[in-house]
Amino acid sequence: MQTLLAQTPPRGYMPADMYEYMLVVNPGAEANAQLAEEKLQFYRRYREEGAVTTKPLLTVASFTAREAMEETLIRYMHRIVSTRGSFAVMLNNYSGKPPGEVFIRVQQPEPFKQLAEALKAIDHYVRSNGYPAATLITKPHVTIAGLLPENVYNKAMLDYSQRVFNTTFTVTEMLLLKRKGPFEATKQVNVFKLMPGISH
Repeated sequence: MQTLLAQTPPRGYMPADMYEYMLVVNPGAEANAQLAEEKLQFYRRYREEGAVTTKPLLTVASFTAREAMEETLIRYMHRIVSTRGSFAVMLNNYSGKPPGEVFIRVQQPEPFKQLAEALKAIDHYVRSNGYPAATLITKPHVTIAGLLPENVYNKAMLDYSQRVFNTTFTVTEMLLLKRKGPFEATKQVNVFKLMPGISH
């Protein structure tokens, strides 16, 4: 039995068996097409490539863990997610987060608040193995563009505060993704299906 607890790696270094994990919602084909168009319009206006190189996902939780912990993490998440009913999400208008992120808001985040509460078991597990606390997101959003220079962010917020966006989709599954670092491509680890029928 391994008794050594993992240590937080120095900045810029990620041991071979350590990954950043993200539990995300994919909005589905129709909403994805609308969101992809929004991201493309942002790129055409501001020439920020990050707008079109990232997918329009809603991150529900993120954490760091060893690959050897994956099987247990998947079991935990399956128990948590598979007992929840599918639910509707309305995306409504724009907001921003200094210093440089423009995003579309989730209108009624209550289902995500409930999910974050249930996912505290994941937080406890990763912390008990010596890793930093998991980030459990109670107000998720869809990023249109991030890591923007301050001048671009300020111009974009003036512009997007006058714009309107609205779409609704149903969450029927969640994806567990992993990557070696914030600038690496993600790899899908697992799909968790929610129970049929929309919960309110």
